[in-house]
Formats: sequence, C-alpha cells, structure tokens
Amino acid sequence: MSSTIRWGILGCGKIANKFANDLKLVEHATLAAVASRDKSKAQEFATQYNAARFFTTYEELVNDKDVDVIYIATPHGLHYEHVMLCLKHHKAVLCEKAFALNSKQANEMIAFAREQKVFIMEAFWTKFLPQYKKVIEIIQSGVLGEIRWIQADFGFNPGEPVPQRLVDPLLGGGSLLDIGIYPVFLAQSLLGKPVEIQATITPAVTGVDEQCAMLMKFSNGAIANLSSTLSAHTPVEAVIAGTEGRIMLRNRFHNAIGILEVAMGKDIPQTIDVHREDGYGYQFEARHVGECLRSGLTESTVMTHQDTLQLMDTLDRVRKIAGIQYTVD
Repeated sequence: MSSTIRWGILGCGKIANKFANDLKLVEHATLAAVASRDKSKAQEFATQYNAARFFTTYEELVNDKDVDVIYIATPHGLHYEHVMLCLKHHKAVLCEKAFALNSKQANEMIAFAREQKVFIMEAFWTKFLPQYKKVIEIIQSGVLGEIRWIQADFGFNPGEPVPQRLVDPLLGGGSLLDIGIYPVFLAQSLLGKPVEIQATITPAVTGVDEQCAMLMKFSNGAIANLSSTLSAHTPVEAVIAGTEGRIMLRNRFHNAIGILEVAMGKDIPQTIDVHREDGYGYQFEARHVGECLRSGLTESTVMTHQDTLQLMDTLDRVRKIAGIQYTVD
C-alpha cells in the first residue's frame, strides 16, 4: 500500500458530497474515481471534487486498479449488494451506516471480507469525532460517577416530496435505520448491549416506521430513553447522566459542531470548547481508514466488526419488538 490512499466513491448523493469535500482535508489521500448510474451526476461530481475519473457503472469502479478503497454512499437497502461487489474485486470498503438491513446481511458481509482478507469498516463517523472522544475521556475519568441514565433524540421533517429512501421498505426506509441508529449507537457504545428493550412505532403509509420510541435497560441497571422521527424537528440532543454529574450534547449531538456542556451535581453547566477542524467531520474516519490500510489491517481498532454486529443485532431486536419488517427478513 502506497503512502497516498486512492479513494473511490460509489453513489453520488448528499452524504457522498460531504465525504468528498472532507477528503480534501485528509493528508496523503486522493479521490481517484467516482461512480453513479446517472452519467451527468457522476461527471458533475467528479468535476466538483477533482476526481481523476468517473464511471456510469459500479462494475467499472470496482475494476479500477488505481482505487485502493471504496466509500459506499448508497441507501442502506443497497449496501449488501454493493459491499459484496467491492469485496469480490478485493477492494477495501468503508460502508455508510446503517451497515446493512439486518444481522444476517451484516454477518455475511463481514465473514466474506475476512475470507477475502480485505478491510471493511462501518462509516460511523461520530465515533471518530473530537467531541465524542472528549465525552469518552470525561466518562472514563470517573468524574460523572456511574452512568445511570441516557436520553437522546433525532428527528426532522423532510417535507414534501419525501425522498424515496426514507419510506421505501426495499431500501430499508423508516426513521430507525436512517437516524434512530445514532441514539442507539450512543447508548450502546457507553453501556454495552441492552438486556431489556421496549419499543413502539408510528407507521408510515408504506409500513416503515415514521417514528420510533425505545426504552432500554442495561446490565448495570442504567436506562436509556431514545427516539427518532421523520415527522417533526426535534432538538437532536443527548444527556448522559451519572451518579455525580452529567454531560449534555447540544445542537445535533452526533456531529462535529455540537456544543458540549458538563455539570456536576446541581451546578450550572460549564461549556467545554472541543477543538474542531473545517469541514463536516468526515475527514477523521477517512484518516483512520488510511492508517489502517497502511498498517495492513483488515479491521478497524476503533469501529470493530464486533461493534457493527452488536449494533445491528440491537436494531434487529428493536424492529422485532416494534413490528418493523423488511422483505429481506
């Protein structure tokens, strides 16, 4: 593996634009090629982000010998198909979340990557952000005491017309896999897998979850109150409360420009300024992937295969309890 990591992007939608923008901030990385089945979109994307080549089929992208790793930015209902295509051509993969539609797909994807001895990681960018790392640092310091309660929400109203990927069961539509995954990730990354789950939904006309509310209990007795909705603009905040203090993540808790507040007991919260860079925040996970590839790793040491599989298993449990079903189930 050369010092410069040559990236390919599969799918040229909104999140791919953010990733490509931030890739410019990554040292020793270049955007070698992009692919979209819409020629004009692929060409425009390549021009905007200075990609060396653009393709109108994904097969052309995975056959490009000048691409080291492919970022998969298609809807999660298509991730299984696109990941397997990349792995069959021995391309390293950074796959957007939700990683797959269910645990069966996720297990097959990771098992095949291991068989092929090819790197694969779920693109859970939040875990690589300075703000998230600061939260972990504070919790591990012990100043908050034992974590007993977490509350996190994520909701927005997309307006009309609603994008198909949000409501189509074939694409894994619904609030849970699109945005509810963030509150679930936060709780599980701090407390481990839940031992008990209660969940309920408001169904959309297509049968997927327009809203999802979850109550989780963990092995130490801690409780997490989590929710997602595609019908209202919520604060998108999180509170992590321990026996001695609490952390409040304001202003879209999952991203790079949130506001972090810490309060001890009944004290007035103190704002912590977490250093951040320009961009949206995707450069941090891209840098990590580059480090893994240069080191010859086939699995991230930060977002491990086990992290992905455990998260997918919890999402499966929520869907089963709440009655959310997909065709692939």
